[in-house]
Amino acid sequence: MTDQTAIIILAAGQGTRMQSKKAKVLHPILGKPMILYILETVSAITRDIILVIGHQGQKVRDLTSQEYKTILVKQDQQLGTGHAVLCAAPYLPSQVKNIVILCGDTPLIRAASIQNLIKEHNNKKQDITVLAVEIENPAGYGRILFNNQKQLIGIIEEKDANARQRKLKLINSGIYCIKKKILNLYLKQIKPDNAQAEYYLTDIIKLAHKEKLGVFSGVDPDEIKGVNTPQDLKKVEDILKNS
Repeated sequence: MTDQTAIIILAAGQGTRMQSKKAKVLHPILGKPMILYILETVSAITRDIILVIGHQGQKVRDLTSQEYKTILVKQDQQLGTGHAVLCAAPYLPSQVKNIVILCGDTPLIRAASIQNLIKEHNNKKQDITVLAVEIENPAGYGRILFNNQKQLIGIIEEKDANARQRKLKLINSGIYCIKKKILNLYLKQIKPDNAQAEYYLTDIIKLAHKEKLGVFSGVDPDEIKGVNTPQDLKKVEDILKNS
């Protein structure tokens, strides 16, 4: 348990591809709402947890507040991950040095993997560390971009990637560890200059290219499996059943 790290969980989306009116993070996995898996995991790491809610926010609030003490922040308009973190930023505790950001639809991530991300971030004295995974079929994920010196220079969402970039297999898990001062410095500079006209948190990498950036990999790809469709939900259930 650490008091130098806060965790922001992005859980505001409706998840239209779930073919349901229910908020994505409320969908049950083996009878337990998805968001409770994430909260159980991060509660082993820190007491400082900010949960960004939006679609069916009151239902998410009612469910999570029964068991977990989190700061709940409403994202009234779902304008992207960057905007969600911007909504959460004013609520970050003053003593916190690092912020871990992850999504509420990755229920298989393990506390040990997040702790190893934080450890790598601190040991290498990095300003931003991205949890990345190499997978055979990277379709649907943002790709990690390096320059010729193997330095991290950006993350490109698949919708915005060119044919060469789409062939890259090292993908963004959507999980980051960022120094609070760096987050506050660059977060407000993010612009919605992309195919979705949204504020992508991933743009912070490009904006902060002069800072010390790094990638932490080696995590089991199953851990970062996102739930976006009923098929994804079934895959995650099957993994849990066999674990």
